[in-house]
Amino acid sequence: MKTSNALLFILVLLYINASTQWPTHTVCKEDNLEIYYKSCDPQQDFALSIDHCPDIATHTFNIRAATVLRHSIKELYVKLDMIVNGKTVLSYSDTLCGPGHSKLIFCGKKKGEHLYYEGPVTLGIKEIPQGDYTVSAKLTNEDHVIVACADFTVKNYLDY
Repeated sequence: MKTSNALLFILVLLYINASTQWPTHTVCKEDNLEIYYKSCDPQQDFALSIDHCPDIATHTFNIRAATVLRHSIKELYVKLDMIVNGKTVLSYSDTLCGPGHSKLIFCGKKKGEHLYYEGPVTLGIKEIPQGDYTVSAKLTNEDHVIVACADFTVKNYLDY
């Protein structure tokens, strides 16, 4: 009996370590707009929620995001790519934390600390492009190590 329990426990641990994909999370699912995300970091998932999905493009909306940092963020860089049919059609990158400019309240957080943000976000766009596409988001620190990354699937059927 003890041997079979130990074997089952070992198999569960091996399965967990072999699994490198996180589940797909639903950010919002409205009549004409669906947004999902999946962490692309095989070692860490994170939580994200949005209060009112239809306000994303045209208004300021509230989000909640949380994770435990696996790496310190003395400097933090973001890279966003919009991908349509497997091809990158738009890229954006920016420094979020760095010498002389810190755009976020969690700049300077250390490895192991909880990162939690709840508050307003404004995208500064007039509309979300119609269609099905992926937005790949990657946050890296000063050592070029991934702090967080996700692939967002956007399905917008609204004809503006």
